[in-house]
Amino acid sequence: TDSRVSTIEVKVKKLDAELTKYRDQMAKMRPGPGKEAVQRRALGVLKQKKLYEGQIQQLQQQAFNMESAAMTTENLRNTMATMDAMKQANAEMKRQYGKIDIDKIEQMHYDMEDMIEQANEIQESLGRSYGVPDEIDEDELQAELDALETLEEDETPSYLQDLNATPDFIDEAPISEPKVSPVGTQSEAKST
Repeated sequence: TDSRVSTIEVKVKKLDAELTKYRDQMAKMRPGPGKEAVQRRALGVLKQKKLYEGQIQQLQQQAFNMESAAMTTENLRNTMATMDAMKQANAEMKRQYGKIDIDKIEQMHYDMEDMIEQANEIQESLGRSYGVPDEIDEDELQAELDALETLEEDETPSYLQDLNATPDFIDEAPISEPKVSPVGTQSEAKST
């Protein structure tokens, strides 16, 4: 179709050139039978040009229709391919979800909650304190802290006195190592 349109366009250009030639002739001629004869030929060429232009429009419309049909066909192929892919994905999803039992998942969550609760109970039991009263009087603690601040520096509370004492499991006094001067100092170098 495109080649036919190109061929007809070449013919239209030839007719345009012929019409230009007739127009130039008529511009130079005086009214009369010679000018009328040139006008009749020009009208014939003009009619032929109009027919060719009509054919070009028809061919272009046909080409447009064919391209539209080809595009629609291609879109339909793409749609079918998409539909096939969606069908396969849907079937695969159904197959995979068919393997999942929601009741088992719920039971697993309940089991996990129970185990976490048991672990918290165990941690709480292990973290229980012994011999410490549940309620400690804040006023008594503040009074003891104030009493510590008023002690002189030399005075150590009775419960801290044992910290500075030597443990009774040591049999001998620690051996103090003699201080050794570094080898190769400048004073030794001068004496030698």
